[in-house]
Amino acid sequence: MSLAAQIEDACVTPEERRAAAAVDAAGKHEPGLRERGIPADVLERLLPGDDVLVLEEPEVAGGLGYRFVKRAFDVCACGLALAVLALPMAAMAVKVRSESPGSVIYAQERVGRGGKPFKVYKFRSMYVDAEARGARWAADGDPRVTPFGRWMRDHRLDELPQLWNVVRGDMSLIGPRPERPAFCEAFEERIVGWHYRTKVRPGLSGLAQVSGGYDLLPAEKVLYDMEYIENRSIRLDLNLMFCTLGVLRTGEGAK
Repeated sequence: MSLAAQIEDACVTPEERRAAAAVDAAGKHEPGLRERGIPADVLERLLPGDDVLVLEEPEVAGGLGYRFVKRAFDVCACGLALAVLALPMAAMAVKVRSESPGSVIYAQERVGRGGKPFKVYKFRSMYVDAEARGARWAADGDPRVTPFGRWMRDHRLDELPQLWNVVRGDMSLIGPRPERPAFCEAFEERIVGWHYRTKVRPGLSGLAQVSGGYDLLPAEKVLYDMEYIENRSIRLDLNLMFCTLGVLRTGEGAK
């Protein structure tokens, strides 16, 4: 069965998909997740039913030449982007600080290549005293999110500091999106082989984000990730980069 057919065959209603996408997006920002764990109702939305998906270990495509070109392009492109965006990012930092005193950059743990944890950087979009404001796993109208933080999230500008993650080598421009450790641990129980995603560097964008759309469930996203790992190439990466620009313009696609 083709990848598209497998996604289409999933017995999940559009409403269930939207609900899962909402809690998944909220989980990307939820503080204290490792300490508190993932609520049972959130996992039920992200992993509906009781089926267990067993993945085959993928063969990693891309030889030494591809990896060299990919890494060189990542460093040059993101280094240039950081230079060009230095003033706009400085203005955003001032705005973040003006709405809520505290650190401008927020560091969050994600799982990188080989299962090694790393800190992903974002502009802080929540108030410093977010925990005192009460809401958890809120999608709309979360009182912990600053007005400018909400605008940044809507336009995905809070993720601009991740360009530095790419320069550092934590991430690549294209690859499976890095997940939080708590989700990786939970997903591995129902998606055996979830950790195969970490055979390559995680990316700012990937095949799942471009081709799958916003409402994919984790068990569907990982199928796109496996396909990317087995078929990655300079041509595919360039195509996904151009498509990502279109996703950013339209606001469609997964986060």
